Amino acid sequence: MRKAVLSAIALAAIAGGTAVAQQSGHAGHRQPGGMIMQATPANPYPPAEMRMHERMMAAVGTDSTETWVRKMIEHHRGGIEMSQMVIRQTRDQKVRQMATKTVAMQQKEVAELNAWLRAHGKRAQ
Repeated sequence: MRKAVLSAIALAAIAGGTAVAQQSGHAGHRQPGGMIMQATPANPYPPAEMRMHERMMAAVGTDSTETWVRKMIEHHRGGIEMSQMVIRQTRDQKVRQMATKTVAMQQKEVAELNAWLRAHGKRAQ
């Protein structure tokens, strides 16, 4: 009986979350925590955010240090992807400059993290 009640509560929570997401116009990409988001002109980033999240979750090394390095590489790559998106879409010159700087800095970080992996006999990403 208790298990059935818990299952019913879980299903109601899932259905309620889906209903809220659908009512608010957000359907498409499931975000951490179960929220469903769809890319819109005002927020084109959910697909890139999901790719980054999935790649970070999958990035695992042989110890916590290597795992951190691999997760940070994916985090920086996500920042690069989102920055490149805004560079293509924005008309704001200052934002374009900041995003261009972010791409360069994040690419440098990825290179440094991959260099660390190679220096420690690990496969670079």
